[in-house]
Order: sequence, then structure tokens, then C-alpha cells
Amino acid sequence: MSNKMIFINLPVADLDRSKGFYEALGWKVNDDFTDQNAACIVVDDNICLMLLTKDFFTTFSKRPIADTRGSIGAAYALSLGSAGEVDVLTDAAVAAGAIEEVNDDKKAQEAQVGMHGRTFVDPDGYQWEPFYMEYPGV
Repeated sequence: MSNKMIFINLPVADLDRSKGFYEALGWKVNDDFTDQNAACIVVDDNICLMLLTKDFFTTFSKRPIADTRGSIGAAYALSLGSAGEVDVLTDAAVAAGAIEEVNDDKKAQEAQVGMHGRTFVDPDGYQWEPFYMEYPGV
């Protein structure tokens, strides 16, 4: 395991609903870092989501929490091992309550570089972009 990890801190409206959503994607809850204020969701060995109640999240910054349902501040792209994995993850997300966004212009650009990607927005308004791209020489 690399000594570098990324923890993405996300404020959520309903901690239990959000935990259930990400568990439906096949990601695991790390109970050692989960309580009534936060849940650690393990995406893989080097990527974790920290789902934080909005009240708890406000202790990390004096800036107001963005309304992610009405606007976008970031898109979380996640490289996967195959186009099939992209489809399985996105289909699971939609089945668990996400909304899939389809952008035909983006799909055409991706096809030109040999990429397969899809986009979904989770119940808290966060945009996820799982993708697969075969990297020459890798």
C-alpha cells in the first residue's frame, strides 16, 4: 500500500441514507472511523470518503456549505479497471437512488480517446464520473 491516501470529506443531509447509498455501490464502511457524526467509506486501499453530518462539517470551515443540488463545485472522477466495472458501478448507483446524467458531447469526446465513462449524481448532489481508459504502454 502506498503511503499516500486521499480522504474526500462530504457534508451529507442524512448520514444513514448516505452510508446505505455507498454500501449499495459495494464500498465498505470502516466502523473504526464511524459514529453519529461521520462515516468512513472505503472505496479502495488509498481512497476513502468521510461522510459528515452538516452540523459536524461546519466545524471544519467557517465558509458556508455549498448547495450541491443546485450547483456543481467539483466532479469526482474515478478510474476503474474496465468498461464493465463503470457500467456495474453506475447501474448500482442509479438503483440506489442516484440520477444518471447523459452528455452526448462528452461521450463523443471520450470515444475519440478510447474512453468509456458515465456520470451520476448521488442523493446529496455530488457528481461522480466513473471511467475506464486503456493507457498505452501501461
